[in-house]
Parts: sequence; C-alpha cells; structure tokens
Amino acid sequence: MGAGYTGLWTALALAKQSPDLRIVVLDKEVAGFGASGRNGGWCSALFPTSVGSLIKQHGLDAATALRHAMVDTVDSVGRWSRDLDIDCDFVAGGTTVLVRSTIQEHRARASLADSALTPADHAVWRSADQTLLATETLGAVFDPACARLHPAKLVRGLARAAEAAGIRIAEQTEVLRYEAGLVTTSRGGVKGDVIIDAMEGYRSQLRQTRRHSLPLYSLMIATEVMPDSVFDAIGLEHGMTFADFRSLVIYGQRTADNRIAFGGRGAPYHWGSRVKPEFDRVPRVFSALHQTLVELFPSLAPYAITHNWGGVLGVPRDWHSSVTLDATTGIGRAGGYVGDGVGLSHLAGLTLADLVLGKTTSRTSLPLVGHQSPKWEPEPLRYVGATAAIVGVALADRIEARTGKPSLVSKLIAPLTGH
Repeated sequence: MGAGYTGLWTALALAKQSPDLRIVVLDKEVAGFGASGRNGGWCSALFPTSVGSLIKQHGLDAATALRHAMVDTVDSVGRWSRDLDIDCDFVAGGTTVLVRSTIQEHRARASLADSALTPADHAVWRSADQTLLATETLGAVFDPACARLHPAKLVRGLARAAEAAGIRIAEQTEVLRYEAGLVTTSRGGVKGDVIIDAMEGYRSQLRQTRRHSLPLYSLMIATEVMPDSVFDAIGLEHGMTFADFRSLVIYGQRTADNRIAFGGRGAPYHWGSRVKPEFDRVPRVFSALHQTLVELFPSLAPYAITHNWGGVLGVPRDWHSSVTLDATTGIGRAGGYVGDGVGLSHLAGLTLADLVLGKTTSRTSLPLVGHQSPKWEPEPLRYVGATAAIVGVALADRIEARTGKPSLVSKLIAPLTGH
C-alpha cells in the first residue's frame, strides 16, 4: 500500500528474488504522488536518530552496523538505478553543511563528534576557504555519503521497472482500511498473504493508524536555469547538496539542468493530521525560502524563482525509523523517515523483502527492524506539541542570531524534535 519509494523498492526486491510472486501495489493517486516525487533529491546516509542515541538504545555494534548500511545505501541506489536503466540524474557529490555563526559551529563540532562514534562515517571539517562561498561562512562539515538526484525521475522509473517485472500498480485506488489477509479499497477488496503498509506521511489519514505518524509539511522552490558561471562563482558543482546548521531545516541542490532546488520546513501542522492539496503551498514559507537562499548566496538575487511546491513527510513519535513484519498476521510496515527517506526507503524496502521471504541477512538484524515507536498523543496535545516545535525552531534561530548565544527555546523543544 503506497506506490512511493518504499512500496516500489519492496516490490522490486521481492520480484527480483522470487519472480513467481503475485505482487500488486495500491495507491490513492499515482505512483510517486507523495514525498517520493517531491523531495529535495538528497540520497543521503542520514538517519533521523543520532548515532549517540542509537548506541544508547541498541549498543555500539548495532549502531555501527546501521551506520555502515546507511552509507552503503547511497551507492546501492545508484547501482540499482543503473541496473534498472533509470536516468534520475544521480551524481554522488557529497553534502556540505555550512557553519555561519558560533552557535552553528558548536552544533557542527557536536555533529562531527557524533559521526566519529562509529567507523562507518567519514564526515570532515572544511575551513571557509575550502567550502562553498556563502555569506558569513566560518567553515563547513562535508560528508561524502550523499548523492544528488531527481526524485520524480527516480520514482517514475521505479514504477516503470516494476510494471516491466510483472508487478501490477493499481493507481486511483484508495486504501480505506486493512487487516490480516485483506485490504479494503475504494474499488473493492484485495486479498493477500502479506500486506505492506508503505504509506509513510499518508499513514496518518487512516483512522486505524492516525496516531502512528505525524504528517509534517516541507516546501520547496526552484530557480530559473542559470549559467555555469553563477555556480562556479559560489563553488557549487554538479552532484553537490548543501544546508547549514540552523535549527529550522533547510536543504538545497544544484539540479542537472542548472537550477537550484531549495527547500525547508516552517509550514504549519494542521489539526487532526489533515492533509490537503492546498496545504502544499504556503506563500510566506516560499518567500522565506527565497530570502534565505539569497542571504546565503547574494549573487542569486537577479534570478527568478520559477517553481514552488510542497509535500508531506512522516514523523514517528520518537523520531526513529522502523521496519516491521508480523509473522502471525502477515502485516508489515516501514517508514518514519522524517525527510531522510530517499536512501532510507531503499534500505527499508530491501529489508522488508528479506523479511517477507524469510531470509536472515545483515539487513534483518539492523536495529530499525522490529522497532516500535510510541503513538502520537491525541488532539489537542498533538497539535500543541507539533505547533510548538515548528514555531519554536524558527524562534530559536531568530533569538540566537540576535544574541549570539544558545537559546532556551532550543532546549525546551528538543524533546519534540527528536533531540
């Protein structure tokens, strides 16, 4: 259920290993309608839970195995894309997270210390003269484990590959509810020995799983096509992605056709976990994103923003992604990516396929397997908590920019943002 990255990677991995299986993928809209077709195009090794927290919860060996798996996933997406003949503009150029204040430098040093807790990651510090030429830059953290890609090209390519492998994709088929052996849809019932919930941010739209995931909106803008000289002047090469260490998440990439696609959080949470098309566009957030992009790179000011869009991602209560399969009911789930799903969904899909086929692999022993996140609180507590976190991170950035000191707001909202 869900014809995004998770559902399609799972289906393709199953078909590859067991071609005789009858597989159907259901989607309310079309394949790639959700976050899989709208995200920022970072195929990264990011996992929502910090390495330190993983070690505390699961131990050093398990955390190390997960970090190795996440780093390996970046190259794996590239290999699978090539093998499936999917041209998704995949270029592994790493990611640069800029440091633009003393507070951000503190966060950068903490990030480097966290990544150094296992031997899997290879993030390094780069001085201001070794990184992107953004304003007020003190330096940056560079992580090679990231690739730029075109998200919609990838997901539509996966859909074509799935159909070529004999997998049926039933679009315009809304899932109303599911139970062991049966999915009830807007077009009738679908029976199956194994049922996989791969709906991620849209999982919250079913009554039975409404509190399993919180739908959080992320919005994006894209510039007009720009000459190579603009990118040369700021040092942004093809394949590179970028962000900085502010509290309110931002993310960007140089696209294959020489635009900058740039996104961030800040859109509101809607009461009752509502998801509607009109929530995809928030003019004040688009304006703030453009302002932030020009603040980072003033040379971009003359260039127009030609595209804007948004989408919903899924946030588990403990900010810990998971893959589960109940052997008794045959119901499996994967998700809770918190915006890091391009690479993580690939690992989750391959892991689900292993579990469905009863295989014991290095993936099936990873600490995201079998993890059960607590449910989100009922309304109005869910609304209050989500709104406090969204407003709080923006407020914290403004306070810290004005005072130059860590904000008490950051500490207060930390439990709501997975820190």
